[in-house]
Amino acid sequence: MSGSGVGEELAVGKESGRQGVHAGARAGDGVRTGGSGGAAPSPSASRRGAVDPVKALMHRHRDLCESAVDPLEIAAGLEAHGVTDRTAARFRHRDVFSLAEEMYARVPRDAAPPAHPVPDTPPASPAPRRTWAMLAPLPGVLAAATVTGLRLTHGRTRLLLVAVGALAVVLALRAALRRGPLGPRAGIRADAHRSGTWTCWLLVYAALGDGLLRAAVAGGPDGPPAGPGDGAWPVALAPVLTLLLSCAPAAWCAHLLSVRARRRLDTSHGLEEFAASVRPLLLGTFALYLGALAALTALCAAALGEPAGYATTLTLGTLLLAARLLHAHGFPHAPAAVLAGAVAAEALAVATVFAGRLPGCGFLAVPVDTLVSARGPSAVAALVCGTAALALLVPAARTLTRASAHARTAPPC
Repeated sequence: MSGSGVGEELAVGKESGRQGVHAGARAGDGVRTGGSGGAAPSPSASRRGAVDPVKALMHRHRDLCESAVDPLEIAAGLEAHGVTDRTAARFRHRDVFSLAEEMYARVPRDAAPPAHPVPDTPPASPAPRRTWAMLAPLPGVLAAATVTGLRLTHGRTRLLLVAVGALAVVLALRAALRRGPLGPRAGIRADAHRSGTWTCWLLVYAALGDGLLRAAVAGGPDGPPAGPGDGAWPVALAPVLTLLLSCAPAAWCAHLLSVRARRRLDTSHGLEEFAASVRPLLLGTFALYLGALAALTALCAAALGEPAGYATTLTLGTLLLAARLLHAHGFPHAPAAVLAGAVAAEALAVATVFAGRLPGCGFLAVPVDTLVSARGPSAVAALVCGTAALALLVPAARTLTRASAHARTAPPC
């Protein structure tokens, strides 16, 4: 709701309060002169005088009131349009939840729902939950199988395995990000703003970027990327395998956040109370996921014999989880922009090294050369992903603690 819309509603509420007082006084005179059988008018009756602010608010949000399945959905919709507990006080309600209960009760309905379920209707099936629970670990399983095949094959067989395995992993990752707690909210296309595309590019850089940057700073590369740990341009498999295996704990952490947040939505009595109760849940979700990601990083590094790049893996994992949580709860614009910016920054870092070889352009490569010489090539990805993750955590802490982010219109978890 725009600022002018909220102002109009506040003005209507004030006018209703003044008219309600006069109406109550006139009704009281009628009771004193009309005999002992009359009853004093209720506060809601006096509020619904010549000007009914709640009715005007219902008219403004007619679609929300008619499509809501419970008062909590109306409360979340009002909060998303800028109505706060202070605004609800102007309508003589203690908070937005109380205002939503009256709006839900006053919505005309043609018929009451049947008291008993129809015998021919089958009971609700837990198939959606089983679907995403099986899809979440699939990218990690396929990635582990591909990495194992790379260790056992050579030549053209290895190239064929890489092509088939990469395609299978991408398709599995796409399926895992389309359903369940990591999937988009109802009304948002799964491929909106190309968030999945930017995610794949970040994973590709995690596998090839550090080796390419090291070779570029040293004056290469002189050929295509070699196998894991081979040549001047090695492929880093541990961080990619770690992040793909972490899809399962990320999905369960997001599911836990959604379930607990909706329970708090059922028991909260105000927007500020709800936000205060969800904020620790959000921080706990990231802490739980980062703990699982750190354990997977150590495990994959030990299994593949590669260094455990905690800084790069943890920052990239935090960035991807924050992006998926925002996208899944109905806020896809910021994640897409930040992910695209991170991809562009990593590509620019590599491009400046090559551009520095041009005559008179050596200064372009100085920042990246200095950072790589001091901290290694992984410092570039850690710096880019860490900055992008911080840029997403700020809006995530603000938007994911709102009631509208956890409305019943979200996909089932």
